[in-house]
Amino acid sequence: MADGAPAGLRYPWADAPEHGSATEVAPGVLWCRLPLPMKLDHVNVYALDDGDSWTVIDTGFASNKTRGIWQALMDGPLGGKPIARVIVTHHHPDHVGLAGWLQRDFGAELITTRTAWLFARMLTLDVQDRPVAETLQFYRRAGMDPAILDQRANERPFNFGDIVAPMPLGYTRIKQGDTIRMGGRAWDIHIGNGHAPEHATFWSRDDNLVISGDQILPSISPNIGVYATEPMADPIGDWLEACERLAPLAHDDHLVLGGHKLPFTGLPTRMRQLIDNHHGALARLIDYIDTPKSAAQCFVPLFKRKIGEGEYGLALVEAIAHLSHLYQEGRASRTKRDDGAWVYQRKD
Repeated sequence: MADGAPAGLRYPWADAPEHGSATEVAPGVLWCRLPLPMKLDHVNVYALDDGDSWTVIDTGFASNKTRGIWQALMDGPLGGKPIARVIVTHHHPDHVGLAGWLQRDFGAELITTRTAWLFARMLTLDVQDRPVAETLQFYRRAGMDPAILDQRANERPFNFGDIVAPMPLGYTRIKQGDTIRMGGRAWDIHIGNGHAPEHATFWSRDDNLVISGDQILPSISPNIGVYATEPMADPIGDWLEACERLAPLAHDDHLVLGGHKLPFTGLPTRMRQLIDNHHGALARLIDYIDTPKSAAQCFVPLFKRKIGEGEYGLALVEAIAHLSHLYQEGRASRTKRDDGAWVYQRKD
């Protein structure tokens, strides 16, 4: 969900590093950027100098282009020192895509949360030529446009394994309350949720750095969706709980290194914005469902802009998430329409 240009944030760097190059954002901490073939056209990755080797945070998609950029980074800014550890903040493919490649071909230790590893490894093994019946039923119950539903039913769906390298067996688990040493610093691990289950964030004990992945971003709100795999999940509730829990950790001088966009300071302000953004969306939505409406009918109050074909899927799962949150909180009712779609209406 976009939420406009945030006020009160500061960006120490106006421009991102070019592909294959790096910007030193703190002693021994390099910021690099990799391309993505979508509207959000990049992902940030970080390399932390451990003396005789590097720890890298997140990896980009698995593609020949991205592998080539990683090789340029290894030969250039990383100075030929090995990557000994790869840390994955969460299981989404732009973050885990090349973790298995770094693990298998370069001997890197894979470090992530249990849920992130299980999701990523499971999804790489689940390859479909056409959407399964459960997915199509989920779309119908969301009120998906019939033309889009028919198109999706007859084409190969997105498969995780298309852009995520095979993941070897074995990883090292991190969890809430752990501490890890990297880049000459001790980092406290705090787990977020909502955008992805058991999403790891890292807070330096020795200076003002925070590595936030997609849990905290400066100028967009991370997508929060419900999927056919867990149709009664409540990621909005998980998101708000995580934001409220992480907010007291924030200091104004924290330099936040996120998975997308630019590093920034002003973290207490941003945490308030992220929380208020979803409370505002829920308030607009509850006003809008004075008559029964499906998720596909609720884009206007949530996004306040036209949703294009390329954004339709992400918009739909986010609309489902917000409506289901209201339903599970008891603030809205849910009934099934004649065409099989769930429609929601506020309780007066």
